[in-house]
Amino acid sequence: MNITVSEELRAYIDPLTPHEHAALERSLLAEGCRDALVLWGDVLVDGHNRYGICSQHGIAFNTVQNTQFKSMDDVHLWMIDQHLGRRSLSDFQRGVLALRRKDILSASVPAEADSAAPESPTAAPAANHVANTVDVLTTSDATAKAARLSSSALSHIKKIQESAAPELVAAVKSGSISITAAANVASLPVAEQVAAAAGGKKELQQAARQVRESRAVERSEPDSPAGVIARLKQTISMLSAENALLKTQLAELTAAT
Repeated sequence: MNITVSEELRAYIDPLTPHEHAALERSLLAEGCRDALVLWGDVLVDGHNRYGICSQHGIAFNTVQNTQFKSMDDVHLWMIDQHLGRRSLSDFQRGVLALRRKDILSASVPAEADSAAPESPTAAPAANHVANTVDVLTTSDATAKAARLSSSALSHIKKIQESAAPELVAAVKSGSISITAAANVASLPVAEQVAAAAGGKKELQQAARQVRESRAVERSEPDSPAGVIARLKQTISMLSAENALLKTQLAELTAAT
């Protein structure tokens, strides 16, 4: 049987650590693949790591069809719900998954509403029911609850997703900076974010602290000398970060030639 491995679905699966992969490999080699892989048609939904190891070593496995899915969005939502139940996920990972779940549900409203036949007298009530259900599931509080986070933490994660440089996101994932601090750093220009991330944990913490202090001064005394100095310091810091980044890029180009 042909099995399709969707790269889009794999994005929801955190790769196993070398230790975890080795342990799973030993188990499969010794005991075989006892749990069936879950498919939707020919698309692999659950069991990606087992499938990879079994294919590599020629280990037999069974499959089972999940017939409840109606679309790929249903598959995505199922995978997200499965992962949200895992204890090993970090707060950031749960927040990203919950926000993705919210996006999928929100996008499903037009399609679900249009599926009701216009001629049917129950079409409007059905469409309204779908919309109301999705509204309840996609509120900030509901999304935060799904991720087991506070609404403010979820708001910080959303800001990181929207504004953070890849280097800053990587720092959050590695635990080099907290979600709250990363959200502060994400308000800085990209070059300054990259420079702070390159400087490691200490530089990231310092950048977050500077943002907090600058905001505090601007809120209390926006036109005071202290407020002007805070903005000038932020500008100087930004220009210094851009200069450092340009020097690094120039050094890389020189080395490459």
